Order: sequence, then structure tokens, then C-alpha cells
Amino acid sequence: MSAKAKVVAIIQARMASKRLPGKVLLDVAGEPMLVHVVERTRRARLLDEVVVATGEGSGDDPVAQLCQERGYACVRGSEDDVLARYLKAARQHLADVVVRITADCPLMDPQVIDQVVEAFLGAEPPADYASNRILRRYPVGLDVEVMSRAALERAGKEAHEPYQREHVTPYFYEQPGRFAVLSIEAPEDYGSLRWTVDTEADLRFVREVYARFPGRPHFGWRQVLDLLRAEPHLAAINAHVRQKHFREAEG
Repeated sequence: MSAKAKVVAIIQARMASKRLPGKVLLDVAGEPMLVHVVERTRRARLLDEVVVATGEGSGDDPVAQLCQERGYACVRGSEDDVLARYLKAARQHLADVVVRITADCPLMDPQVIDQVVEAFLGAEPPADYASNRILRRYPVGLDVEVMSRAALERAGKEAHEPYQREHVTPYFYEQPGRFAVLSIEAPEDYGSLRWTVDTEADLRFVREVYARFPGRPHFGWRQVLDLLRAEPHLAAINAHVRQKHFREAEG
């Protein structure tokens, strides 16, 4: 991959979550959750641009309005065909490399983003797709996926199953050998930890974590690990929540 490749992070955000409607704009430490995700993503060193991709229906107007108010780049596309929405955003912003982030991960760490992007850009032989969720050793909620624009275009043409279109990336990794795939793993296994927001319990957990860092919204994932070692009861708040399989509908 050329050192001049334009790396664009695309953060998918929607209001119509089934398990927690409007979650991306719910308050976390005085800011909408989406703001935390965008600002944390923007702190990654290896990104050239950060874009929010939301639906074109009226239900997602509040997301587009927030982006306008905060000066965030925003692309509106298909509500259900999120793969097509990513392609639209990638084309409009002339991305050579696309980084997929979801707006329900307010503990996202820019250093983790940089780790995955750096591995992708430096891969020999070159990779089509790199992720830290193939063999999960990072907590759920630190998911970073990086792919070449060419590979995303190919997936856009070849992926036909509804879940492949809705979840954007299953076509990259569900069949070995289809793409050159690179797995990035944490040094220890933290894969049982849940730091994403799909339910009220998840939201309570994230709010409790932020409450432990007043006035310091950019704490890192290792600081959260230290917090959970000191206060293990926090992880129990949402430990019962089941993570949906990628073939299930979003929620």
C-alpha cells in the first residue's frame, strides 16, 4: 500500500437501534455518544479524514444535524444497505483505505485504531482487509476494521446476502481465501469484556466508566482495564448481555 494512500475513517451511525433506540445520541458524560466516538477517532495519527455515514431517511435527521452543528463531515445513504452507504462515503471522500468504526463504541481508543491501520499499511504481502475482531482478544467495543477501497468496491459488487450488506464486512472474512486477511490481536485475551452499547445495561456501564474520569474524556483502553481490576463489579453491569452474531439483524 502506497505511503500516500488516503486513509478515511467512516463511522456508521443510525437512530433506529432495536434494543436501544436513538442510542448514538444518548448522553454520556455530558455529550452525545457519537461525539465521543468521533473525537476519539479523530485523535488517531494515521487517519487523513473522519466521516460520519448515516441513513437518508428522516429518522436519521438528528444525526445529520449534530454533524452540521459540530462541523463533522457527514454522508447520507441507504438505511439498510450499509455496505452501499460505505461505498458512497468512500467515493465522495476519495478514500484509498477505509477504516470502519461504529458509533456505539464510546470507549474507542485512537492507539488501537493506529495499530490496525499501521499493520494494514505495512503488510507484506499486501492485505485486502485487516481487523482486530477476527480472533477476538480485544474487548467488544474496540473493533477496528481496515480495508482497501478496491476490496470494498469488490465486496459491493459481489456481496448479495442481506446480512452482508447490512453488516458491511462479513463478505471479507466469512470464506477463507476470498480476500487477503490480516488479524491483529491484543497481547492478552480480553475478548470476554463488553464495552459497546446495545442495551440499557451497556449504557450504564459506559456512563460509570466515564464517571471515573471526570474532565478527562480521552482516557485510553488500558486505563479502563486498570479501572476494572480496581472495581471488578463494574464489568458485571453488562456481563449478561449477549453479543449478536453477524448474521443477525442489527440492534
